[in-house]
Amino acid sequence: MAEITALILNFLKAISKYRWHAVAITWVVALASWIVVFQLPNQYEASARVYVDTQSILKPLLSGMTTMPNLEQQVRFMRRTLLSRPNVERVIREVDLDIKASNSRDQEKLVDYVLSRIKIAGTERDDIYTISYTAPTAKEGKDVVQAFLTIFVEGSFSGKKQDSDNAVQFIDDQIRTYEERLAQAENKLKEFKIRNMGMLPNQGADFASRLIGTNDALNQARLELAEAEQARNAIRRKISGDTSAAPGERTLPAMVDPVLEERIAAVNKNLDSLRTQYTEQHPDIVSNRRLLDQLLARKAEEAKNVKPSSDPGASYSPMLQQLNVALSDAEARVASLQARVAEFSSRAAALRGQSVQVPEIEAQLVQLNRDYEINRDNYQQLVQKRESARLSGDLSSATDMLTFRVIDPPTVPALPVGPNRLMLFSLSFLGALLAGMAGAFLLSQLRPTYLSQAALRETTGLPILGSVSMSWTAEQTVLRKRRLIALAASVILLFFAYGAGVTAIFVRNL
Repeated sequence: MAEITALILNFLKAISKYRWHAVAITWVVALASWIVVFQLPNQYEASARVYVDTQSILKPLLSGMTTMPNLEQQVRFMRRTLLSRPNVERVIREVDLDIKASNSRDQEKLVDYVLSRIKIAGTERDDIYTISYTAPTAKEGKDVVQAFLTIFVEGSFSGKKQDSDNAVQFIDDQIRTYEERLAQAENKLKEFKIRNMGMLPNQGADFASRLIGTNDALNQARLELAEAEQARNAIRRKISGDTSAAPGERTLPAMVDPVLEERIAAVNKNLDSLRTQYTEQHPDIVSNRRLLDQLLARKAEEAKNVKPSSDPGASYSPMLQQLNVALSDAEARVASLQARVAEFSSRAAALRGQSVQVPEIEAQLVQLNRDYEINRDNYQQLVQKRESARLSGDLSSATDMLTFRVIDPPTVPALPVGPNRLMLFSLSFLGALLAGMAGAFLLSQLRPTYLSQAALRETTGLPILGSVSMSWTAEQTVLRKRRLIALAASVILLFFAYGAGVTAIFVRNL
């Protein structure tokens, strides 16, 4: 503690030795800093508050019809990009601040100056934003805030509308591309159908279904033919017992061999079964047909051996006439069924001949249809997306979706908000005092003197025998008092000047 006290005393003694230098330095620094403080330009802070209403009734009404813009994200983006360099340069041009810049370097400095003084604050929860700017004049501050407020409002619509237009343009280009692809797919499908006409599936049925259907129809036709032949033969047998070959003669009843009839029916049934599995050229079918022809020839030969009757009125029986009419109808039905069987047989044979080519053609047709369906679906989706993008763009530019309400228009207070001259004035005065003491202490270090016996003994390491006190004369005493009075007066005058400056600052602020 004694050492600290000694150091403080030595410091005060060193300053007191160069007290006039300290006072002079204090005066010079104080006057210079005060002049600078008084010459600082006034600072006016202009501000504006705006409320962004993102809750629109159109949201629930148009939900699902189009892509709803994210208004909150849009406002956040505008807030973060509002203070971008292009926007600042635009504001500088609008408020004519660029007349102060004579070259690109001055332009950059001006942009940095505006960026350092403009501020945007607000809470995303309340959607209330404040734009403030500190300017040397009230008009400049108000104009700059108004320009930034206009950019903030306009940018929220134009940016999204431009994005929507770009999206629509891109989708239009894709639609034209898919139109060309769709036309090419349609032409390929048309040419393929023309080239393979008759070998394509009908109504969605493939080759196997067509072949099975044709065989089923053939079997049904053969069955109906067999039934018709049986009915015709029955009529013939009926007539053979009642008619004569010529008027006046009567044919004896024909002897029908039941065994022969059963063999003919069995061969027909066997042929129907074989034809469902094999073609007409199969050996089993060929042998059965030959056997059937032999049996039918045998039956016809037996029918020729009918003896005519001598009864002149036998051929005029009404029943016989009805049987002849029924026989004619039966013969016609048999002929038509034979034609149907022949037609279905030729179709089945043709399908069997195409059994190698048709599956490949159907596979190619499926591939062409799939390509066509894909292009058509993509085309329809792009058309829907284009309409949705247009509606989204119109929706984004609608003022009802995003409403800006200016709570406080750009205003500037009558009194400047800066600089804080009182604080700067006091700090400059305190700095002047510190500068004076620091200057005096520095001089004492540059021109050191020993202010006490202890300091001299500590420095030289020699013992001190004694000291001689200063003896002041009367004139020196008077002169010393005058100097002290002058020093005190200069210090008091310095504090008085500080007080006068503070008073002047208060008056200026009023």
